[in-house]
Amino acid sequence: MRHRAESPVRDLFGEESVAAESNAPLPAADAPLAERMRPREIAEMFGQDEVLGPGRPLRRAIERDELRSLILWGPPGSGKTTLAHVIRNRTKAWFEALSALHSGVKEVREVLRAASERRRKLGQRTVLFIDEIHRFNKAQQDALLAHVESGDVVLVGATTENPSFEVNSALLSRSRLVVLKPLDADAVLAVLRRALERDDALRAAGVAVADEALLFLARASDGDARTALNVLELAIATSEGPALDEAGMRDAFARKALLYDRAGEEHFNLISALHKALRNSDADAALYWLARMLEAGEDPLYVARRLVRFASEDVGLAEPGALVQCIAAQQAVHFVGLPEGALALAQAAVYLAAAPKSNALYVGYGEAARDALETRAEPVPLHLRNAPTSLMKGLGYGAGYRYAHDEPEGVAAMSGLPEALRARRYYRPTERGREKDYAARLEAARLLRERRGGTGGGT
Repeated sequence: MRHRAESPVRDLFGEESVAAESNAPLPAADAPLAERMRPREIAEMFGQDEVLGPGRPLRRAIERDELRSLILWGPPGSGKTTLAHVIRNRTKAWFEALSALHSGVKEVREVLRAASERRRKLGQRTVLFIDEIHRFNKAQQDALLAHVESGDVVLVGATTENPSFEVNSALLSRSRLVVLKPLDADAVLAVLRRALERDDALRAAGVAVADEALLFLARASDGDARTALNVLELAIATSEGPALDEAGMRDAFARKALLYDRAGEEHFNLISALHKALRNSDADAALYWLARMLEAGEDPLYVARRLVRFASEDVGLAEPGALVQCIAAQQAVHFVGLPEGALALAQAAVYLAAAPKSNALYVGYGEAARDALETRAEPVPLHLRNAPTSLMKGLGYGAGYRYAHDEPEGVAAMSGLPEALRARRYYRPTERGREKDYAARLEAARLLRERRGGTGGGT
């Protein structure tokens, strides 16, 4: 039997976390459709069979009320809060819910103190659900650790951010990570059809929703069941007739907010996808990932900077025009802005995808930088030093320097590297694109230096 907490808090389901023999109350009739249709049992959840299907360990643990601490990671609308709601309905443990947006260290400590006291006096464990746990700072997460370890609290944390970066490693190691994926279109379609069949308010509206309208909404919702249900409710409420077709659903949907966080993991996922598509010469994929970023609101100048970097890192001298194209695209975006500038970025992206690839510059500079940082700072050879004063000339500065323009074929017999690094070959051109021509010229120059006594390494 549950007992009232000494200092009850209001949870995410709109009521105090007090003991009650019955399950959580049904939502109010005027609650949003997504809340009215929230599943109360695992069997009612769609699209997460990998972790919640019949016979899966997590499902058995919930049904047997033998839950251990969990971190639920998934995008909006994938079912994290719904799963917490299901756990609440199944468990005989005391259930508390906090939102990391609205709870400070004081509130967390009070809940944990009450949980410890409850277990000591009554032998009753506490299931603590924390929504958006990634918003808790280190001190707040540290406060949870001892109580999770002691068993006073079974933590169920929900986050849309990568737990590897946002949840303390000690807390993460003591919890099971459950990854909830975006619902596929079939699962969202099933959610929508169930709402039309079961929700009294939707049935009372008497609006017939066309199959193509539902299919459009299921596909356009990006796996977010909450978004799909909210749009369905709006579309039916604003329908001007007894039937709702795809055009009407599109009007209600308007312009979707693409899943994107300009400072979070999705930002890095998408730019990584763009880079890898370009590197693999896949223009179609490059255009798609570029559009995903720009249409979600990414700073176009950030994208331009990344394309400029790619032009030198992955194309290099195999196609020197790539850098010119990317700088031109950056200037175009700076000049005209969006949406017109998107085409300049698209032009640069397709050019990069089609260009021959070489990372010889990237590798060569990396090796040179490593030598510069990790080896002795070799003195500049005397023949490469300038000698603007008589004193410097007397010390040998510039002695032995040969002016390359005065030499046959424009190559002098001298090395450009310090003695200790003569054998280094940092830039090793490929046989792709224009770089093949540069490779031949640089190799010819190296052989000339060797024949004329320069015995130099650096090409």
